[in-house]
Amino acid sequence: MPRTPIDIVLPDLTGKRAVLTGGSDGIGLRIATRLAQAGAEVVLPVRNSRKGEAAIAAIRQEAPSASVTLRKLDLSSLESVATLADTLRTEGDPIHLLINNAGVMTPPTRQTTVDGYESQFGTNHLGHFALVAGLLPPLRAGRARVTSQVSVAANQGAINWDDLNWERSYHGMHAYSQSKIAFGLFGLELQRRSTTHGWGISSNLSHPGVAPTNLLSARPELGRDGDTRSVRIIRWLSARGILAGTPETAALPALTAATTPNAAGRFYGPKGPGHTSGAPAEQKLFSRLRDEENARRIWQVSEELTGAAFPTV
Repeated sequence: MPRTPIDIVLPDLTGKRAVLTGGSDGIGLRIATRLAQAGAEVVLPVRNSRKGEAAIAAIRQEAPSASVTLRKLDLSSLESVATLADTLRTEGDPIHLLINNAGVMTPPTRQTTVDGYESQFGTNHLGHFALVAGLLPPLRAGRARVTSQVSVAANQGAINWDDLNWERSYHGMHAYSQSKIAFGLFGLELQRRSTTHGWGISSNLSHPGVAPTNLLSARPELGRDGDTRSVRIIRWLSARGILAGTPETAALPALTAATTPNAAGRFYGPKGPGHTSGAPAEQKLFSRLRDEENARRIWQVSEELTGAAFPTV
């Protein structure tokens, strides 16, 4: 059965600077392409320059006049995060949109970041936490919208407060859920603190549902030499329009969250059955993201672990 087309219309983003992590393939590449088509100046911080150049070529096939440039970033290295933040602050241009989309998922064995943190917690959450802290001046200058991409996995599991780095017992999916819960709590706490301290930015959350991307594909650098059974099933379902979206439709919640007026503190995802596919819509916040005390706690822990500090004025 043919899939019913799903799309949204973006506002004119001419004159807006958008920074997007994880924009070199999959859902991120679709987000980057749509931002460029809407007129934004798109900055893609990437770990792999070759993939980044291929992404720019793909974007310009669909948006020949696109303004899109690469910067270097490895979210698993706090030094790399600080270097990118220094670079973008030095450039002096306001940032109007920041979409925190990059991530890693379920390495089969426990791995660590450059700084010694469990790789999913360190990359998906701590790296982005430090990036937002480092970019706060240009974000404030642009009165930016910050959209943080979580996952349906943030609706299960919990933060392992007694062993955040999973040193005593590692479970890939549980650690992934923790990273996305922590990241979601941060995104909502960022909105609350911006309001309290007058930072002038707005922050919200999105999740893409379920779609075939490289998160669960063969990733030798993560110790996964072949595609997982999960991603093979997701590809089969997606091709048939059953309970799974495509990279194009999975990009729409983040685009909606990033460009919808008056969306501060809100949460967007697919509205189909199980919120795994379908058109983007505002959604009820996952139960694990509602605890403001946990949000304050993960904020404090993240400042301590990363050395990143947010102003209080």
